[in-house]
Amino acid sequence: MENLSQYLQNAISAAVAQYWNTRLEQQNKQKGSGGADQGLRSAVTGGAQMDGFIDCFAKVIYQVGIDPRYVFTKKSIDLPGFFRPTKEWDLLVVKDEQLIVAIEVKSQVGPSFGNNFNNRTEEAMGSAIDLWTAFREGAFKLSNQPFLGYFFMLEDCAKSRTPVHVREPHFDVFPEFINSSYTLRYELFCRRLVRERHYTSSAFITSRSDSGRSGLYLEPASDLTVDIFVRKLMAHVSAFT
Repeated sequence: MENLSQYLQNAISAAVAQYWNTRLEQQNKQKGSGGADQGLRSAVTGGAQMDGFIDCFAKVIYQVGIDPRYVFTKKSIDLPGFFRPTKEWDLLVVKDEQLIVAIEVKSQVGPSFGNNFNNRTEEAMGSAIDLWTAFREGAFKLSNQPFLGYFFMLEDCAKSRTPVHVREPHFDVFPEFINSSYTLRYELFCRRLVRERHYTSSAFITSRSDSGRSGLYLEPASDLTVDIFVRKLMAHVSAFT
């Protein structure tokens, strides 16, 4: 592999372009079939948008020395939970009956940031609590503590960067949320997922729907970069090669 940082920059750029172009193709296909009113939903439910990111993480795991037969991205991606029977993850590494890695790869685009923000945060926290409780209860046999990763891409647009009013009818919210944009809220969320030890590592990027088709993206926080995320992933996986 070429210089890791350069490889990741190129790979994430290609994944960003794939995301936006796939999304546009799905919207156009839906409109062409007479379902113009469902265009946005088709882009959400059509799948494949995040495949480039998942492939990037899988390739660095291979480079560390894990045989591809132990890496699961399309099939056999279910893990048992404690509060529910199973949950599908986007990437798993399972070797010799040990859960080594579980990664969640998510995104959000406008225009409805408010409700979707709440859904995304609740989903991520719930998945982590479910997994760690199942781990404590022995669901993964004699596995050592796995790497739990969370990757998130947010649409960079005026609405995601605009300060949002919060309601405080009974108690004050934490000051960092006052007039915070959804971009800042996601940054705080991803950081706190790690600081509160719900996830081993998290990465957060933003991208515009227009320039993103050419692969352009931003990393708003220096502690939530893809480079840091992947280096932590590789360090963890190397212990099992």
